[in-house]
Amino acid sequence: MRPNARRTTLADIAQAAGVSVATVSKVVNGRGDVAPHTRTRVQELLHQHHYLAPVFRHTEAVESPTIEVQFQGGLRAYVAETLEGIVDSAAELGASVVISKASHRPHWARDLVSAGRRAVIAVTSVYTTAHMNELARAGLPLVVLDPLHLPDSRVNSVGATNFAGGLTATRHLLSLGHRSIAYLGGPVMAVGNQARLHGYRAAMEAEGAPVPDGYVRPGEFTYETGLLGAAALLDLDEPPTAVFAGNDDIAVGVVETVRARGLRVPEHLSVVGFDDTSLARMASPPLTTVRQPLREMGAAALRTALRLANDEKLDSHHIELATELVVRASTAPPREETTP
Repeated sequence: MRPNARRTTLADIAQAAGVSVATVSKVVNGRGDVAPHTRTRVQELLHQHHYLAPVFRHTEAVESPTIEVQFQGGLRAYVAETLEGIVDSAAELGASVVISKASHRPHWARDLVSAGRRAVIAVTSVYTTAHMNELARAGLPLVVLDPLHLPDSRVNSVGATNFAGGLTATRHLLSLGHRSIAYLGGPVMAVGNQARLHGYRAAMEAEGAPVPDGYVRPGEFTYETGLLGAAALLDLDEPPTAVFAGNDDIAVGVVETVRARGLRVPEHLSVVGFDDTSLARMASPPLTTVRQPLREMGAAALRTALRLANDEKLDSHHIELATELVVRASTAPPREETTP
């Protein structure tokens, strides 16, 4: 996100301090020929106005602009594959990336500018309005990849067609003959989770299939959510015959709970995941899942960040790439007797 307000200039600081622009420039550049009380006054004003030396002007000729890539939580398969897309695209375009865990310590945005970063890519990280404002003051563009939350409609983001993916996943299960289909998802307020859930509900409503109480269970995008959610579903008086999981981690947890109970996927329970990470391909049985083009999403985020760093105008604040269903061995028509 680019700042809306004009960035503070040396002239602004000079006027506030009652000194010349040349004097302020000397303070900014660490020159010694400034009276101590004047230096202190200028430094206080620089801090109050969040002034940043225009390092970008001095780095325009640098052939390898550096982009900060931040993520939160563990290095899950989803994150690893999106990072791979970012890194591959950076190598192709002659850019450099620095990968870090998101840590919003005091003055973190100004520190990134001082370190020569040209833009920030946040991978499934939570950025508040305060974080956005700090980046804007620092003049650092932000691109959010698969945002969990969007505190500002102007945030530049890259995602996938989550609603269409949820619709497709549920329609696949319905086409196999399932009518008792549950949804195990991630955080209630996560943007992608809401869209996948809405796609699921739209498909169920269109088919006239009921969604009983207890069939929609939020959680986290984790293996543990799949373990616990599947156990709760199987303990219902009328358990589902199929589960649409909000991501592959959850789906693999569902498969493990089914196995631990002496049951089998898909004979006793069909399971569809979301993402098509390496987990889906290595699961037993291999998961039917909705493919997000994770590497392509990472590449799109990197290209967007570079365009913003070069002050290029974007046609849209949001890029959305298509999802597609990948059918493997974890789904099948329901058994005639679904209760074990």
